[in-house]
Amino acid sequence: MNAITQPVKPAAERAPSYYSASLNFETDYPTLQGSVSVDVAIIGGGFTGVATAVELAERGLKVAVIETHKIGWGATGRNGGQVTGSLSGDEAMRKQMRNSLGEEVDDFIWHLRWRGHQIIKSRVEKYGIDCDLKHGHLHAAMKPVHMDELRASYEEAVRRGMGEEVTLLDAAGVRAQLGSELYCGAIRNNRNMHLHPLNLCIGEAKAAESLGALIFEHSEVLEIVHGARPAVVTRGGRIEAKQVLLAGDVYHKLERKQLKGLIFPAMGGIVTTAPLGELAREINPQDLAVYDCRFVLDYYRLTADGRLLFGGGCNYSGRDSRDIAGELRPCIERTFPQLKGVQIDFQWSCAMGIVMNRIPQLGKLSSNVWYCQGYSGHGIATTHIMGEIMAKAITGDLEQYDTFAACRHIKVPLGDQLGNPMLAAGMWYYQMLEKLR
Repeated sequence: MNAITQPVKPAAERAPSYYSASLNFETDYPTLQGSVSVDVAIIGGGFTGVATAVELAERGLKVAVIETHKIGWGATGRNGGQVTGSLSGDEAMRKQMRNSLGEEVDDFIWHLRWRGHQIIKSRVEKYGIDCDLKHGHLHAAMKPVHMDELRASYEEAVRRGMGEEVTLLDAAGVRAQLGSELYCGAIRNNRNMHLHPLNLCIGEAKAAESLGALIFEHSEVLEIVHGARPAVVTRGGRIEAKQVLLAGDVYHKLERKQLKGLIFPAMGGIVTTAPLGELAREINPQDLAVYDCRFVLDYYRLTADGRLLFGGGCNYSGRDSRDIAGELRPCIERTFPQLKGVQIDFQWSCAMGIVMNRIPQLGKLSSNVWYCQGYSGHGIATTHIMGEIMAKAITGDLEQYDTFAACRHIKVPLGDQLGNPMLAAGMWYYQMLEKLR
């Protein structure tokens, strides 16, 4: 029986996801009323905004985070929960950043890959954040050409000192670690992690609050006032600051004159099964996170209570799918035939901010108003990296910020009207190439 249920009522005002139904605690921050004065006002209560707030508060600055919905409401609280060393747009970064970094560009990008892991792991330990953090990941090959790519990645990792953390597996090696016949090989990476992203973000918000940060929910920003002392204006209040950071990614519609046409929504779908009991140990005995090598890939892992959390595909039209479970069930059953007809308890979508060249976009809207956005499906680690870079920039260390800010980005005329069709056409092209490889 292909049953779909929603057995646990999710927290109010959040997406009806497994994450919202398994929160350690719900947030209840006030709505902004009246006037507040801080050093830095941050618009957006997802990973970018909250991670930057922690960084700035640790440096002694007075920070306010302002969110339209709830902390972690957007892609931050709806993603696959995998923290990997894959950087979206790394080849484009390498080409553009060579101009400023020269021969050091390869080392810069390599170390950047793992910085997010270090920040997250350190923060979880420092603030005692319970987010089901675990190590272990498979990057899986579905055809021989994928193995050529994985072998090159493995050799680079070994050359750079990760030999004790990575293992190159053939088909038999994968079957020894995963109850699936689908793959012809993989890299096992024990530095990569997986976790409950919404509990991580809420835990980080609590950490920022403990350091003196102000946090406001249900407070939609209507306007950013530029000037010597910028301000953020909502229907019920105003935050005056020395500096402002716009960190809303693809969810906001602010500052359209400068930002329109730079970032576009793509909808990803995720489902979570009912608890699998002994089947969980059969299909994934070592509790690894997995994704495959295709351009449009499947990704999955087990939850703390033994469910399969499975995501895949992507809708580049910017519109939601009507039947996520119907689309992903065949992928689950192809990967794990033993789960045929498994009950699906949760299904939800996630709007990802896609950048044409896949390089995160860092910049200034005026002398003291900054923006940071665009992680193209690689947000958990990358947001924490960018949060550190933005905190450094706001406090005067511009070296890494300047490297990203100097990158050129494609600005698409007519914004989403043309950008999303262009993305859809590009994805179709790459999918066709994938089939021919």
